[in-house]
Amino acid sequence: MDVQARRKVLRLFPYGLYVVTVRYESQINGFTANWVTQCSFEPPMVAIAVEDQSRSLVMLHQSGVFAVNVLASGQRELAGLFSRSSRKAPDKMAGIAHRVGVTGVPILEEALGYVECRVVTNCPAGDHTLFVGEVVEAGVLREGTALTLQEAGFRYGG
Repeated sequence: MDVQARRKVLRLFPYGLYVVTVRYESQINGFTANWVTQCSFEPPMVAIAVEDQSRSLVMLHQSGVFAVNVLASGQRELAGLFSRSSRKAPDKMAGIAHRVGVTGVPILEEALGYVECRVVTNCPAGDHTLFVGEVVEAGVLREGTALTLQEAGFRYGG
């Protein structure tokens, strides 16, 4: 396989940038995700990919709930904050305005909107784990255009 061609083509895929938030007992965390998609209309479900080395993966397995917070165009700095590993930034939620959603996960006040999900299944996928969650709550916090990977200047590895 031509590795450079693979990278170039995969980097052409359009991606949004989101903050996925999780909670287990008194611990809260969030991470930047670009692989998020709606995967069912009825019941409404979304799928996310979580790095296998992340702190959030363990929390997701333990709690079975997550929220996808849709970032607004111009929120590159916020996306960058949540893209840091928990080892380097153990309290990424500090100073970030949020409230507790119906599932107990943090909802970012600065997001355009959010969906809260209960995990219905997961499966390994290379160096990530895929989680499918049924949407149990949703909210629009403000109007705007969603942030994209391209706008932020971030690059997915491909």
